[in-house]
Amino acid sequence: MARDYSNWDESDVRVRANKKGSRPRTKDRPAHDDAVIGRIITVDRGRYTAIVDEDLSTERTLIAARARELRRNPVVAGDFVALVGDTSGKPDTLARLVRVEERRTLLRRSADDTDPVERVVVANADQLVIVVAAANPEPRTGFIDRALVAAYDSGIEPLLLITKTDIKDPAELLANYEHLDMTVIISRTAADGASGIDARSDDGDSALLAGGAVEQLHGYLDGKVSVLVGHSGVGKSTMVNALTGSQRATGGVNAVTGRGRHTSSSALALQLQDGLPGSWIIDTPGIRSFGLAHVDADRILQAFPDLAPGAENCERGCKHDSAAVNCGLDPWVAEGSAGDAGPARLASLRRLLGTSDRTEGRAAEKELGVTD
Repeated sequence: MARDYSNWDESDVRVRANKKGSRPRTKDRPAHDDAVIGRIITVDRGRYTAIVDEDLSTERTLIAARARELRRNPVVAGDFVALVGDTSGKPDTLARLVRVEERRTLLRRSADDTDPVERVVVANADQLVIVVAAANPEPRTGFIDRALVAAYDSGIEPLLLITKTDIKDPAELLANYEHLDMTVIISRTAADGASGIDARSDDGDSALLAGGAVEQLHGYLDGKVSVLVGHSGVGKSTMVNALTGSQRATGGVNAVTGRGRHTSSSALALQLQDGLPGSWIIDTPGIRSFGLAHVDADRILQAFPDLAPGAENCERGCKHDSAAVNCGLDPWVAEGSAGDAGPARLASLRRLLGTSDRTEGRAAEKELGVTD
């Protein structure tokens, strides 16, 4: 039987509550003007450790979770972030990370040269310390060149730290970079019976480093934010321990593969021991590859300042790769303008530039035994 609604008025109408809430949705987010600004010092499984009130009597570290609206934004060691909620830093408290402040610099890499996805390594670094060993494991100029490209592209000053020079003379390696205006620091293990700096790790191992290199590097890092990158086993964490007084785990080199074993699982910012305010060292996990898919060819060339002037004589549209005709880099190197290491440097540049299909270029390198 049909109902008669002719005599109904507004009081007879019942409105069912909206299951999703009755407040209108808006894209406007709170400004969080009362937020506390902190520096991210490490990231671990969705939890962010930040230090706030640096160098003040109220300096403290706290743990934070990222706000929902930031889930697609990478937050890395070195970032300055806005924090709300419980920012006391007391045990079992959790703050909320609501904003990433503007970054001065951003060090990025991709997994390989064909991977379009950028991976943010660290933020707001002033210097990139590229750590290689003179031997055990053997140094790879390809890795150094890739790290230099990443540093120049990010506007970060590069430094080269060569460790284990008591095992092998690094002169041959250094010859590749004699035409670059780049700081190079030589480190060695202290000889038996000699004095040095004890860099003890949390796994009980101890390495006695010659003090000169530690003191020299300390001078370059003082007052700045520096990030250390390098393959596993080159002594990166040992040097970090000596500079910060921390006890990061150190590891040796596999006797079969010649590669180091990973001892650092996440990037960690540590304060430089006896340093000026704002002196931070960011130790990164051992990096096996430094992809440059996010860097275009012109910017890669500019990271080779000993070769770049030769490009002025190139024809328009020259790609500077091995297939280029009348490339100005060839006569530039042939006449010695890039020094004795010019041919090797040009070969390295062209490996990085590759062909239009970088995958084929990487496969060819493997066949020739060329590794980065």
